[in-house]
Amino acid sequence: MVSIGPIQLPDFPLLLAPMEDVSDPPFRAVCKENGADLMYTEFISSEGLIRDAIKSRQKLDIFDYERPVGIQIFGGDEEAMALCTKIVDTVNPDLIDINFGCPVKKVVTKGAGAGVLKDLDLMVRLTEAVVKSTNLPVTVKTRLGWDESSKNIHEAALRLQDVGVKALAIHGRTRVQMYKGEADWTLIGEIKNDPRIHIPIFGNGDINSPEKTLEYKNRYGVDGIMIGRAAIGYPWIFREIKHFLETGERRADPTIEERVEVARQHLIKSMQWKGPIAGINEMRRHYANYLRGLPNIKEYRNKLVRINNQKEIEEVLDEIKEKYKDTMIESGKIVLENYHEHCPI
Repeated sequence: MVSIGPIQLPDFPLLLAPMEDVSDPPFRAVCKENGADLMYTEFISSEGLIRDAIKSRQKLDIFDYERPVGIQIFGGDEEAMALCTKIVDTVNPDLIDINFGCPVKKVVTKGAGAGVLKDLDLMVRLTEAVVKSTNLPVTVKTRLGWDESSKNIHEAALRLQDVGVKALAIHGRTRVQMYKGEADWTLIGEIKNDPRIHIPIFGNGDINSPEKTLEYKNRYGVDGIMIGRAAIGYPWIFREIKHFLETGERRADPTIEERVEVARQHLIKSMQWKGPIAGINEMRRHYANYLRGLPNIKEYRNKLVRINNQKEIEEVLDEIKEKYKDTMIESGKIVLENYHEHCPI
């Protein structure tokens, strides 16, 4: 078992990364059903939450079926982070996570997210402010450092542990790299194997197959992995990894029927959570991912993003299921697209 404070997770847990504009309750629901062990909300601005911003408040929505679930916050001011933590406490998540990894400019220029990597003293103060404001476990998600010349994650890990962080998830890139190049897990492995480290260390970055998961598990010794972009439109990645780790064999790819039914389930949950209009509109970004790999799918995809009626959308999904029922898709090769705007740290 892997423990984050009182939270008990299975050996080598699979975590769903917090992704802005992606990791909402409907998306988390389909990932949970397919094997995600721990999930996080989209990140919430401490300043926005204090101002009672509607979007920030809505991100606090969590449901019992997704537990254990953490609420992720970000900010660059100690007082605001402490107050935000007290607000988050009221909805009773299982843990609170701090985002010190988002590299997008609008976050970094506010001295938050990966911007904090330039100032470890500030990172520690912000973290300590959160830890002292809650009885919940506090975890951190971050990157290797600001740039190639300032990879300070090892020092950061030790100092964060000292102020009470219960687990650390590390993305194997610097802020300057954004999502370019290959994620380097070398430092992640070194931190995990440092005898001074006694909290769980989770690796993140470029995990897109069961085979790569096993390779990195064995090579770096991490306690578990966090999956972001590879789960978008493909929540089955979690169950496939678990099956491969248990048996050494690949699980059969999801059928067309499974793809369509999960897309339908995602749509229904999106409408239930956001309301019919917003739910339908926000679901449009997901169809291309669920249907990736199907030949000549563009016509159907275009229909799905134009229709404003649930019944008609479901009719198109049924058409797709019938037309492609005998089609084989090589879905094991998941493409890691650049979802920069979603901040999948």
